[in-house]
Amino acid sequence: MAGRSNRTGDNQGEYGEEWARDLRIQFEQMLRTKRLNEFEESRTNRSRLNSPDPREPASSSNLRAPSVGPPSRPSSSYGHDHGSRHGSPALPPSYSSLRNLPKIPTPPAAHDRESQKFRNLLVGLSLTPTKYENPGLLDEALQAIPLDRIYSEAEEESQVLQAQAESMGDGRKPEWGYQDCVIRALLRWFKRSFFTWVNNPACPVCLSPTVARGMTQPTPDENAYGALRVELYQCSNQACGAFERFPRYSDVWRLLQTRRGRCGEWANCFSMLCRAVGGRVRWVWNAEDHVWTEVYSEHKERWIHVDACEEAWDNPRLYTEGWGKQMSYCIAFSIDGATDVTRRYVRKSEHALERNRCPEEVMLYIMQEIKNIRRANMSKEDRFRLEKEDSKEDRELRCYVIDSITRAVVRVVPGSSSSASGSGARPPPGPTSSNEDQKLPAEQPGRQSGNAEWVAARGENGRRNQQFQDPRDPSRR
Repeated sequence: MAGRSNRTGDNQGEYGEEWARDLRIQFEQMLRTKRLNEFEESRTNRSRLNSPDPREPASSSNLRAPSVGPPSRPSSSYGHDHGSRHGSPALPPSYSSLRNLPKIPTPPAAHDRESQKFRNLLVGLSLTPTKYENPGLLDEALQAIPLDRIYSEAEEESQVLQAQAESMGDGRKPEWGYQDCVIRALLRWFKRSFFTWVNNPACPVCLSPTVARGMTQPTPDENAYGALRVELYQCSNQACGAFERFPRYSDVWRLLQTRRGRCGEWANCFSMLCRAVGGRVRWVWNAEDHVWTEVYSEHKERWIHVDACEEAWDNPRLYTEGWGKQMSYCIAFSIDGATDVTRRYVRKSEHALERNRCPEEVMLYIMQEIKNIRRANMSKEDRFRLEKEDSKEDRELRCYVIDSITRAVVRVVPGSSSSASGSGARPPPGPTSSNEDQKLPAEQPGRQSGNAEWVAARGENGRRNQQFQDPRDPSRR
């Protein structure tokens, strides 16, 4: 709360309480006028449809109240033939009266092959974080981590943050807690010392650069470690010409040995290491060919975005406003279930791709189905605690939507101070200002991991160089 009040105070001169009250009054007036206009139009249409045709003689038959038919599925007024005089006299409900109704989780229909396929994909992906609970694997991971170094750096950073908070003299909490500092130290070590990014693997014979030659079938040993596909490379040195295989392993134990890969391997291995040091983790899957991690902060009481490939911490706008990436689905999987966190990473409509893999009602059903599977054997207390967390996170995600709408309204309301502030003034403090990531759009970098050609081919080197890529092609994840 102290951080929120301090941040609001920084903008007090430009966006104070009087500015907020005036904006609220203007918005309420616009909304009231819009609703009155819709009501007047609806009443006019209803009276015109219920009145008899002036060319027909008035009779008891056409003056009688219309009979009420059986209930039917609500439909939009869009495309209705208002010129028809012999249709049903009852005006169908307009879309504006239905669009705010809550969506009810609905299982995919038996004939809806696409929804069934998407459901099976998500249920399969939800198994990934369950592998992080293997005690033997976690012991193996702890042996690979320099715990003394990690905890020493975390203690030092925690003390610095505590001193900074105390120096403000207003009783505020430190920016991050000790466990957060442990994950941050682990992130630095993982990126700089432990894991290696692979563009084209070096030749195993002469160490010369290699050239991609497509895909090849995995061997039985590679398949046993979760390598469902293997990339094949050939040495560029004509005197050598040796081939090098690059299996895309999904087995986390194997990744502890190889310590190399791309974003899929990085996120998988780093998420498991976070679990090994006691963090609650999520493995986040994006339909547009990227994966990353979320870690729960007990200090902040919310989930924190972490991308080991970029050494990014609590910067969810990195992909859209930094890389120039458009996204449709961002699904977070944990040992406790699955959550659609797209709203955390896609804040503006221009960064959103069409969500056409299944209806939204089916999406809600799939998320709840996975949660029910993961929580079936939990105690009543644990389920209640997780439901409270789910409710709080849902409010957080809704706030991102409200914040986006508020900023859009501020830009279009005549006479508002921000509509004339095209000179780079900061946007007004939104409802998520206490939770929102700190980096401004101008500070969002393009993608750092991967060579320039690979990043450019994926359209992730900034908004100006954005290109389209089929989101269903996982060949380069």
